[in-house]
Amino acid sequence: MLDRYNRKINYLRISVTDRCNLRCVYCMPEHGIKLLKHSDILSLEEITEIAKVAVKFGIDKIRITGGEPLVRKGIVSLVSNLWGIEGIKDLAMTTNGILLHDFAVRLKEAGLQRINISLDTINPKTYEKITRGGDISKVFKGIEAAKIVGLKPIKINCVVMNSSQEKDAVEVKEYCEKNDLKVRFIHQMNLTTGEFSVVEGGDGGNCRRCNRLRLTANGQIKPCLFNDLGYDVRKFGAEEAIKLAVENKPESGTYNLSGDFYNIGG
Repeated sequence: MLDRYNRKINYLRISVTDRCNLRCVYCMPEHGIKLLKHSDILSLEEITEIAKVAVKFGIDKIRITGGEPLVRKGIVSLVSNLWGIEGIKDLAMTTNGILLHDFAVRLKEAGLQRINISLDTINPKTYEKITRGGDISKVFKGIEAAKIVGLKPIKINCVVMNSSQEKDAVEVKEYCEKNDLKVRFIHQMNLTTGEFSVVEGGDGGNCRRCNRLRLTANGQIKPCLFNDLGYDVRKFGAEEAIKLAVENKPESGTYNLSGDFYNIGG
């Protein structure tokens, strides 16, 4: 698929839930969020069928996100179903890693190829503060489990406030270098004011090279994270929603007043 700016759209990010087992300060309010009704969230069967339609339009790369995807019941079955779609060449997931130790073997067996893990510091106390109670030892166990089963390359997503030269970011980089991990620095973003930049070590935030669509947990196909546009697959049908998203994909991001990172998938 080519959009009107001649960008090849072959990447679909699928948010499977707005739920998360952490409350990171830059992502969620301290006292939680108003959760989607279960009836509004796409079933695993609906997600699989939408992915099949997307593949017919040229999507060959899928990333599963959340919220936290590993809290979604049936996530391993979904991975298996998606990997079973002919035409999918790359199947990945972004996770906070808290539950990864328990899922790594099953995810790999189901077809997951690689994984991104969020880690903004290697200091246990700082991690607990950023995540409002998270246990970093579980993340380290998850990383080791992913290495053992061969979910590679393992990429570490490190959110920075101002610079990748910050103390925590430098320590994360050193940890990654010692443990054969690839690090990506993501400057803290703001949807409502349109503050974003290109990811250091990745392509995210580079509008000229953007090749992605997003499917939210409640069935909106979004052409851009920093835009309010979204097309309901239950209203339009998957085929028409995808077409509309590609046809109306903006040249660059602006701002988003109708969504949040936890329910779009970042």
